[in-house]
Amino acid sequence: MRGRRLLLEIAQTVAVTALVFYLIQGFVAQPFKVEQTSMEQTFEPGQYVMVDKLTPRITGFHRGDVVVFLPPAGWPQGKKENPTPYIKRVIGLPGETITLVNGVVSVNGGPLSESYVFRDDDGASLEGENGSWTLGPDELLVMGDHRSNSSDSRIYGPIPTKAVIGRAVLRYYPVDRMSIVDAPTYGAPTP
Repeated sequence: MRGRRLLLEIAQTVAVTALVFYLIQGFVAQPFKVEQTSMEQTFEPGQYVMVDKLTPRITGFHRGDVVVFLPPAGWPQGKKENPTPYIKRVIGLPGETITLVNGVVSVNGGPLSESYVFRDDDGASLEGENGSWTLGPDELLVMGDHRSNSSDSRIYGPIPTKAVIGRAVLRYYPVDRMSIVDAPTYGAPTP
């Protein structure tokens, strides 16, 4: 009788633990392995980040957030059943107009200071690249930090906020590179 009770307690503990795990991963946080080179040098392939799925739904998104999202229709893998998630930085927020002139990003007419952008050996990011996007009420413009290695909103357009899985908040592997993922402070763009 005592052995059955112990087995029942173990089974209940395992079931509750599994339920808590799936609830946390489904609604609160989830690990993500960086597989692309588009966020170098901020993130390197093979690193792992923890993705916060909850607070962006409450507080919204901010410029500079690093987000993990499922590619929407029109993006590579956008119609696949199990697409590989992308990791990119939020550059434009709902309602903003983002312009790109000779590789320089402007928000509503004011230049954006982007210290995190990967610079090639000659110090350039993507000179000669141009574009303009006016975002809808539920759209984000995202770009990789290593612009010359990134397929992003410059090519495929904005992403819907509903495509976002969450915000990267912690790099936890490799352990010697463990760090909080902070969004940069930009100040107000000046037109």
